[in-house]
Amino acid sequence: MCGIVGIVGVGNVNQELYDALTVLQHRGQDAAGIVTIDHEQQKIALRKANGLVRDVFEQKHMLRLQGNIGIGHVRYPTAGSASSAEAQPMYVNSPYGIALAHNGNLTNAEKLKVDLFREEMRHINTDSDSEVLLNVFAHELRALGKLNPSHEDVFEAVRVVHERCKGAYAAVSLVLGLGMLGFRDPLGIRPLVIGRRRGGRHDEFMLASESVALDVLGFELYDDVAPGEAVFVTLDGTLHRRQCAENSRLIPCIFEHVYLARPDSIMDGISVYKSRLRMGEYLADRILEMYPDGQHDIDVVIPIPETSRTCAMPLAHKLDVKFREGFVKNRYIPRTFIMPGQQERKKSVRQKFNAIPLEFQDKNVLLVDDSIVRGTTISRIVQMARDAGAKKVFVASAAPPVRYPNVYGIDLPAEEEFVARVGDVDAICQEIGADWLLYQRLDDLILAAHEGNPNIETYECSVFDGNYVTGDIDAEYLQRLSLHRNDESKKRRAAEQSREPSVPELHNHA
Repeated sequence: MCGIVGIVGVGNVNQELYDALTVLQHRGQDAAGIVTIDHEQQKIALRKANGLVRDVFEQKHMLRLQGNIGIGHVRYPTAGSASSAEAQPMYVNSPYGIALAHNGNLTNAEKLKVDLFREEMRHINTDSDSEVLLNVFAHELRALGKLNPSHEDVFEAVRVVHERCKGAYAAVSLVLGLGMLGFRDPLGIRPLVIGRRRGGRHDEFMLASESVALDVLGFELYDDVAPGEAVFVTLDGTLHRRQCAENSRLIPCIFEHVYLARPDSIMDGISVYKSRLRMGEYLADRILEMYPDGQHDIDVVIPIPETSRTCAMPLAHKLDVKFREGFVKNRYIPRTFIMPGQQERKKSVRQKFNAIPLEFQDKNVLLVDDSIVRGTTISRIVQMARDAGAKKVFVASAAPPVRYPNVYGIDLPAEEEFVARVGDVDAICQEIGADWLLYQRLDDLILAAHEGNPNIETYECSVFDGNYVTGDIDAEYLQRLSLHRNDESKKRRAAEQSREPSVPELHNHA
């Protein structure tokens, strides 16, 4: 769920990278980084650290980040890491000087680490699979043996990357002296869009996880990077594209539309906003099925900010009941979905939301959430609604029950920490303390996105149906993942990494 961006501009791109990362901050609040290249002086500058974008980059850092080409990253740690050593972009000096930022997760990273050491004595210094992806690409580019490689050589290296790397990945990369590269895994699980801005000495191009980052900088949405495709922008602003994978097929992540993406983004031709509106309409249909005569007893529909708001509006309209904002959200509390540790999450839920009693007093309230994972947030909010005077509290989820781990770049907890572990919907309803609970049907969720682009045949829905589309996930892999992701493991790693020294900056590196 990380956010990535890359720009080939006319002048310095440091401020625009900063602005783009700020817009993508919702995709990662753990760490941020920017790499720029001054090709006239053949120098690379890097600044990355733990924290929000606004905290990582000070004026002194921005002054060092010079050049008309650069990439940036905001990190959302898929393994719960707190180490600044794993902040991105990452850099290797051989060959040429390459920096890379990555969104997703390699499912065969451990095997690739061993292979890289055997083949070229490349040592992977972190637990980040992004470092693995960078070194695989660097190894394949070096293997071509070109002193002055062309964009076609870069595409050939990406072709082999696709053959070797399994899982989900969207990446942006800089190659010193050549330009900016972007590529997407053969199934297009993680998103990557292309933007273009005309004018100046040449067209300027931008790559980003979401189209909203293009909008704020005045770039037009040019296209999506296709599954298995690589795009390369040379220093003079020339865009090259090539399909680099066999048997590519678009199977994007449905959870982007449920929760991850901003509603004002367009991904693979689908408006995230409109897909969430349709989710609300389908949920309303389900509720009306529960009340065949239409005589439901819901007085008011209240969304749980922020993501569910778009879904809740058409739901309320179709049920012919009031839509009200019943919770005030503290925007300075990070997304509780990301936080390690159950106690920290429970504390943050109360700090994050505050009820407006006027909207709850003596009413039957339908709370709408985008999804229910651990159940921590929704159970606390149900109690807050009761404390605010609600007679009955109903809950509707825009997504089906989350029952399976995600292996493609979303840091869902260990499987045993899902609230759905308690049993069927009635058992989950009792667990969260609601009067009744309704989940979206998976078919309806898929249809909500599919209507935006009928050319997409299916979606990556593994968290709901346990179908891992890359075909390489077995019970042993999931067991290792569970041991790595549970709260106790995350707290232990966080304690160890809090004692690590910070990573030095790279700047004025020829």
